[in-house]
Amino acid sequence: MAVKLRLTRMGAKKAPRYRIVAADSRSPRDGRVIDTLGYFDPTTEPETVKVDAEKAIDWMKKGAQPSETVRNILSRQGIMKKYNDEKNVGKEKK
Repeated sequence: MAVKLRLTRMGAKKAPRYRIVAADSRSPRDGRVIDTLGYFDPTTEPETVKVDAEKAIDWMKKGAQPSETVRNILSRQGIMKKYNDEKNVGKEKK
């Protein structure tokens, strides 16, 4: 089963809010999810983002691939840097 970290749309018409979720890549955008990692609200100024960094890193260690949008959100939060640092530390020890 291929797992993707992606956005699922919530909220009303013309007022989107998104959840950052881990889902099977074959399931539809708003379909069944495995785990919820956080949320993203682009309508506020500045946009509101809350992500559980430990869960996101754990899923990526298990092989989950973030979508482009989620990768950008995680990068802005510093989570991708932390994940890459942990991955590179593991390689240096071997």
